[in-house]
Amino acid sequence: MLNYHKTWRFINSKPCSASCNMALDEAIAVSVRKGDSPPTLRLYSWDKPSLSLGRFQKASDINIEYCRANRIQIVKRPTGGRAILHGDELTYSFSVRTDNEPFSKGLLDSYKKISAVFNLALNKLGIQAESKKHREKGRVLAGSPLCFQSSSFGEILIDNKKIIGSAQKRWADGLLQQGSIPYIIDEPATVKVFRMKPSQDIKESMTGLKDIIPDLSDKEFRGIIKRSFEEIFDIKFIPALPSQNEEALARELEAEKYQVFE
Repeated sequence: MLNYHKTWRFINSKPCSASCNMALDEAIAVSVRKGDSPPTLRLYSWDKPSLSLGRFQKASDINIEYCRANRIQIVKRPTGGRAILHGDELTYSFSVRTDNEPFSKGLLDSYKKISAVFNLALNKLGIQAESKKHREKGRVLAGSPLCFQSSSFGEILIDNKKIIGSAQKRWADGLLQQGSIPYIIDEPATVKVFRMKPSQDIKESMTGLKDIIPDLSDKEFRGIIKRSFEEIFDIKFIPALPSQNEEALARELEAEKYQVFE
């Protein structure tokens, strides 16, 4: 039997639809919370341009007509936060029980610990990043429906520009954190989706990794993130696939809860 405190699971997924990605993340979180699966890091991408809304966010925050015309799938995340336009990027989800000691002290403490992983990963790429040190007040966060337009506690910045957008759902027995790491920012689509003024320079508040490292290897970066988790938490990842039970639950959730609306 695996020691779940020292042996975690690593799922390196192929591109998937918006509904599949969200359903699978939640199914894995359910399995981890039950103790059926070890703490799990999943890295993935999207098979077509997609927009994810925060769990409590209204669809009216974004330009649905533009999304429909451009076949951008819209889905709600199980986590909170604000909308993210997913394109050329790497996305992560991390599920763990909250009786696992590193994550037992609350949401902000968990954010801080997970942020340390991505700071280390970026440092391994030669990038000096920093974590936001304080939590923004509600009126600051409410200013834009776009996740990357502002940063809050624990989120990763490079030269005061947001490079990773994350959100966490916490239950009494576990947590799910999801995060988006853009490689390239699609400025024209972002302006249209979020009804921004053309004069607004979105590059003042956000950046993509390939703006800094044009020849970045996705495969290499995935490996760096994996190793950074192992170093920060002193664990060993076992590469695996979702279990049959997780896949079955994901299919149910996809049909009942995460159907995209276009």
